[in-house]
Amino acid sequence: MGERERDALVARVRIFNRAVTQRVGALQDHYLARQRPLGEARLLWEVGGRGCDVRTLRARLGLDSGYTSRLLRSLEAARLLKVDASDRDARVRTARLTKKGMAERAVLDERSDSLAWSMLEPLTPSERDRLVTAMTDVARLLTVGSLEIRVVDPADPAARYCLREYATELDDRFESGFDPAASLPLLPDEMRPPAGLFLVATLHDDPVGCGALKFHDGAPTELKRLWVSPVVRGLGVGRRLVDELERRAAEHGSRAVRLDTNKALAEAIALYRTAGYREIAAFNTEPYADHWFEKRLPRARTAMR
Repeated sequence: MGERERDALVARVRIFNRAVTQRVGALQDHYLARQRPLGEARLLWEVGGRGCDVRTLRARLGLDSGYTSRLLRSLEAARLLKVDASDRDARVRTARLTKKGMAERAVLDERSDSLAWSMLEPLTPSERDRLVTAMTDVARLLTVGSLEIRVVDPADPAARYCLREYATELDDRFESGFDPAASLPLLPDEMRPPAGLFLVATLHDDPVGCGALKFHDGAPTELKRLWVSPVVRGLGVGRRLVDELERRAAEHGSRAVRLDTNKALAEAIALYRTAGYREIAAFNTEPYADHWFEKRLPRARTAMR
């Protein structure tokens, strides 16, 4: 991309940012005509009815610890929430709304609904559909842009969480359930370099997807344990994971990637097909597999040695 093209795109994004911040009232000291700015209102909403760990709040909202502490102290002074030790771990601080805080959150919800409708009401039905569709696309793309994908050890807590969710979902969706002991084994060492690798996708530090590679000298790399949390399905996370796994396989020197999957996983099958995978004959004896796919990879500029 040339510098002129980049500058033009940046200018359009900044115009959008200015329009949105003004329209939603982000520039006002008293957001939604309440006695607090947008930052405090958003934090109050994020704590929710069940409370939330302060560390999680910081991660979700992308705030530094000092600013988060100032927001929490202000809300505590207004008697809208309390911050104390977590029930699970005394070292972890948890924010919980007071009765007054719950009432304030309800008011914010009501006024947020009114603000949203005020954006839609002047428009025709077709214009409303266009605006909501555009907003949905923006939210999806911004979410995908915030996604982080990294290599972790399969013993990492985030990896273990994803693998548990993967097995649980297969057990729910397969006609006969899923028993990991009956499946072809995939040992942790097979998902560690140099034998393979394990990727975890996180959104605001929460694990929302995973995938693994198993390398074979002189044969295609296997793509294994692909899972995406239902919370982020439809946002392109699965495709991002597949693209990153393919890139890593190509860097390793692999010329092809192959995988097996079950007929119950219709979304995964559709993903593989749209990503350029072609169905092939069975290459293993996986008892839960109904379909086998392969994709040829372009040669990476620099292969790992």
